[in-house]
Amino acid sequence: MKRWHVDGDPSDGVLDALADVLRAGGVALLPTDTIYGLHAMATDQQAVGRIRALKGRGDDKPFVIIASSVEQLRDLGAVIPEQLSGIWPAPLTAILASDEATIAARIPDLGWLRALLDRTGPLVSTSANRSGEPSVANPDLLSRDLQNGLDALLDQGPREGKPSTIVDFTGAEPRLIREGDPAFSQFLRKTLRKAL
Repeated sequence: MKRWHVDGDPSDGVLDALADVLRAGGVALLPTDTIYGLHAMATDQQAVGRIRALKGRGDDKPFVIIASSVEQLRDLGAVIPEQLSGIWPAPLTAILASDEATIAARIPDLGWLRALLDRTGPLVSTSANRSGEPSVANPDLLSRDLQNGLDALLDQGPREGKPSTIVDFTGAEPRLIREGDPAFSQFLRKTLRKAL
């Protein structure tokens, strides 16, 4: 496994190396603007299957997809409502209509992560834990079986972020599914002018 410990943003060289691992079908542990997550190419079903096996998660639960832009999400068939303009990038996971019925998507609020996504295309992103267990905020606390399943790890030290806010945009009105950071959720209510 390749491991990088960085203070601050990773260099272009590290991003290039991470992109190479992911494009080759690898699984990487990366910090996001919320918490650490397991990541793989969204279009590589074998790599996505490896994450499912690591988490002990069935095929019936889709993963969140992170992208660098709405254009990347549109290329996957997602329908982007106008309400999202001016909100992303943010710790918001949006449930969107798509060619595959629905898609859960996020544009992370980290410049270096969007730069990685520019190199790789969309990635699946899921909390770094086995299904039903607490998410991991510190790579040093990652379970041995998850560590053994990784091809790359970017360590930026402990994270104190909260999981993303989830809003369903597939109906006539946006519907709050999960509240993440309370301050962001309040901003979201004002921005959408809805009583989510």
